[in-house]
Amino acid sequence: MLISYSVKNFQSFLDTVSVDWSQNAHVPETDWVATSESGARVAKVMAVLGHNASGKTALLKSLVFLEWFISRSFNALPDAKIPVFPHFLTTDKTVEFEMVTEVDNQLWRYELRCNKERVLHEALYKKRERFSYVFVRDWDETKQQYKVKQQDFGFPSGKAEIACNQRQNASLISIAAQHGVPLAIDRVTRSLSSNIASTGRIHSSAEHVFSVAEIFANNVEYANWMINLLRSWDLGLSNIEFKEKFIEQENGSTIKKWIPLGIHHINKQNFELSWQEESSGTQSAFVLLSLLMPALQCGGIAVIDEFENDLHPHMLEPILDLFANPKTNPHNAQ
Repeated sequence: MLISYSVKNFQSFLDTVSVDWSQNAHVPETDWVATSESGARVAKVMAVLGHNASGKTALLKSLVFLEWFISRSFNALPDAKIPVFPHFLTTDKTVEFEMVTEVDNQLWRYELRCNKERVLHEALYKKRERFSYVFVRDWDETKQQYKVKQQDFGFPSGKAEIACNQRQNASLISIAAQHGVPLAIDRVTRSLSSNIASTGRIHSSAEHVFSVAEIFANNVEYANWMINLLRSWDLGLSNIEFKEKFIEQENGSTIKKWIPLGIHHINKQNFELSWQEESSGTQSAFVLLSLLMPALQCGGIAVIDEFENDLHPHMLEPILDLFANPKTNPHNAQ
């Protein structure tokens, strides 16, 4: 579960801004609050509200970046820049992040300070009686190399420092996962899904629809769940079918795409509609559910920019209710 996160000197945020999901004892027990066995209480759903250019997307983007960096930054090229963008008044300063989570009834705190070239400080803490470090990684500007100290992390010390010096643009957690460190592997398999990229919200396109259709075509459980939900929200929709289509590329080769088709049952007959002919609300819900379902199934986090985009207002409540309902959210996804 995500407890809180904060960011400083990131895009439009010059000073530290914090987002805290924790709920105190004055907040009543409802289906919108998740309580762990350790007693931590957090909200399952949070909204960021504000006028245009108030930094809503930047605030969400910082969390998406942090989860990507922890889990998958090793996948970037060794000489790639770290995709962080400091405030334009302090481009010479580091970007700072902190995140507190609970995993398996254990509190963890992660810290990161970096610039575009490298990690300058990275640390993971575990709360026992108090927070104590699992590892701390610091850049020595004089020696031009890292110093790593650790306890109970499981990455051989000499190898950790060599690996960090080789991959200055990746998190130690993502590096350690490549070396089979169990704790690191557990951290990189945590689930976050989002419609946000480094450039902002990902707008739906034909290619995006094809990729979503492929997800559903290859996952019967997700597909049936999605179809039942859309059928209950779209009074004219009877079913969705996925058909394979081979599309010729510019080089003359062909590639297989999955094409969704809306099935409408009228006067005892079935009629197919191309997906572009379905309502914009149905199209948007189709894409949105492909992001929410993995989080709901695994207990992860879904970070959605402009959640209500193209959706009928009556769709919002049943979609949000997927997170409040223990049957559809048994692992307290947020």
